[in-house]
Amino acid sequence: MTSANTARASQTKKRTRIQLEKEQHILDAALTVFSAYGFRGTTVDQIAEKAQMSKPNLLYYYRRKHDIYFAVLNRTLKMWLNPLEDIDVDGDPESEISSYISKKIEHSKLYPEASRLFIGEILQGAPILKPVLETHLRKLVKAKANVIRTWVKQGKLADIDPYHLIFMIWAATQHYADFETQIKAVLPEVGKTDAIFKDADRSVNSIILNGILPRR
Repeated sequence: MTSANTARASQTKKRTRIQLEKEQHILDAALTVFSAYGFRGTTVDQIAEKAQMSKPNLLYYYRRKHDIYFAVLNRTLKMWLNPLEDIDVDGDPESEISSYISKKIEHSKLYPEASRLFIGEILQGAPILKPVLETHLRKLVKAKANVIRTWVKQGKLADIDPYHLIFMIWAATQHYADFETQIKAVLPEVGKTDAIFKDADRSVNSIILNGILPRR
């Protein structure tokens, strides 16, 4: 994924470990602020304060608020797509898809703020991320849809539409981050604990895999 909106420090031929760590520190702080105030309500000064660094120092790494916002969203998208990229046509379909579901559930557990900020961008029509979604994301999903089609042709999966399977996995797994408040309201005795994510992992895997594996 490439964009004109990159960290200023990344324009050097080779970034140092300190530069990389500083960029991640800025993005961690920005995620917290953007999640609380949204893109319009957030200022660079707020991000600099949260990151405990001066505004000029922050602007050395990212020129504009827009660039920071893009970097936060793009980091989340990359994190989500890495497990999808790992799906291997030569692997066992049940193991490959189960592993993908489990990793997505784990992301919902560990990074709920990132998920909610991302869904906010999507609900607005993806004004910042749309070029990435229509290029890299589209290409990757098409490639993995072809993997699923191969498994279907080999009789390893039921005759399903690969795109809708992927959409279903996204919806089922990200629900646990995006609708945390609703889950807590329905399951007040559980709330946001490890137990609910273990149950979610087991249940989502069971429901999806039972629906797509061929009858034995």
